[in-house]
Amino acid sequence: MSEPSPWRGDFPAVAALERQQQTYLDSAATSQKPQAMLDALTHYYAHGAANVHRAQHLPGALATQAFEECREKVAQWLHAGAPAQVIFTHGATSALNLLAYGLEHLIGNGDEIAVSALEHHANLLPWQQLALRRNARLVVLPADAQGRIDLNEAGALIGPRTRILAVTQLSNVLGTQQPLAPLLALARQHGALSVVDGAQGVVHGRQNVAALGCDFYVFSSHKLYGPDGVGVLYGRSEALGRLQHWQFGGEMVHLADYDQASFHPAPLGFEAGTPPIAGVIGLGATLDWLASLDTEAVLAHERALHQQLLRGLGDREGIRVLGAPDTALASFMVSDVHNADLAHLLTDQGIAVRVGHHCAMPLFKRLGLNGAIRVSLAMYNDSTDLQRFFEALDRALELLR
Repeated sequence: MSEPSPWRGDFPAVAALERQQQTYLDSAATSQKPQAMLDALTHYYAHGAANVHRAQHLPGALATQAFEECREKVAQWLHAGAPAQVIFTHGATSALNLLAYGLEHLIGNGDEIAVSALEHHANLLPWQQLALRRNARLVVLPADAQGRIDLNEAGALIGPRTRILAVTQLSNVLGTQQPLAPLLALARQHGALSVVDGAQGVVHGRQNVAALGCDFYVFSSHKLYGPDGVGVLYGRSEALGRLQHWQFGGEMVHLADYDQASFHPAPLGFEAGTPPIAGVIGLGATLDWLASLDTEAVLAHERALHQQLLRGLGDREGIRVLGAPDTALASFMVSDVHNADLAHLLTDQGIAVRVGHHCAMPLFKRLGLNGAIRVSLAMYNDSTDLQRFFEALDRALELLR
């Protein structure tokens, strides 16, 4: 049995949801926000908003300073080599599309782009469409019964024509950590660029991108307890140098005339237009707050909760947990019960979980399933949340069976 969450009180929305008789178990979709982040947003907007990198007046200088300080915080959080290796986007999806267009010139007829069968649509469709544009081949690395990329199959499928390997760090459907080290080594062996979708993984453990050895690492702020509308793209300096500009407008221009223009290198050259200034500042405040916590205590709390979730699901007859979840979440289905019917009855009881394909339709087709219910956890959840969930689940199943 896990202890009550010592961080629950830092998230005012959790108390508000409790007053609404809601139990929030959908943090893999988006997280609730700490007071430190809310305070940073209020301070920025209440003390003078301004655009960054463009104005010499005081509000503009202060906004630029705060914005660039957040770039340094992200670099430190990821153990990146330098702040210039961090590009801010409008989300993880935006960052992955940036890569798919920025690397397009490297893909030729008959080249291969490797993804896994586990990918969220955000890390599948940009590469699928790139392959279609360039008459390349999209290679899908299969997963084993546990829900991890099959390394033997990957070794046979990643080869001399592979130009890009794009894989998730932690499956948003199965909750399985992927064997990144050998996969990234395979990519390096064949001279392929590697992209890691860290949207889920970054939330559940401190990441060291230098040690990981990937070329690019992507995550979204809103899952990491930060504001929505902000994404982060880390790139090794050499890999960033291979990107071509893909969006054009203000901010990223070095020199412009009517018939030609030149553009800044990364990061500013890939931040066309007004960036999500307040969101970036809010993310910086979130990282400051997270850095003040005992990371091992947070992870231990999450592990205990996850084990409680898996035990409870395993104790109930007819429930099938998909894969072998390592952390954070579990997706399940119940024999002879439709997912939508069960989700409806859970919703009626104030249990906020996710149902459907979880933006991974091809994975569910491979599994031969029409969807699943997903319970996902965060540091602010505790045993009382799971107790409410299981009580609601039992009442729902009693009605449906």
